[in-house]
Amino acid sequence: MWYLLIFCLSLLGFGVLMDWRNKKNGLKGFDPEENHKHVSESERAYVESYMHNLKNDHNNGPF
Repeated sequence: MWYLLIFCLSLLGFGVLMDWRNKKNGLKGFDPEENHKHVSESERAYVESYMHNLKNDHNNGPF
């Protein structure tokens, strides 16, 4: 039982440290144009459709 608790706390601590490090360093070397070259048309269409539907759900409310 204690092993599971220690394991969970160590994973949580590791996640907090990684989050802190990434927030401190920020995104470096991020080139949107380079990423744009490696996305297929089907992935782009899926994401655009998802974002459009998400916007409609947000505008129409939950009910």
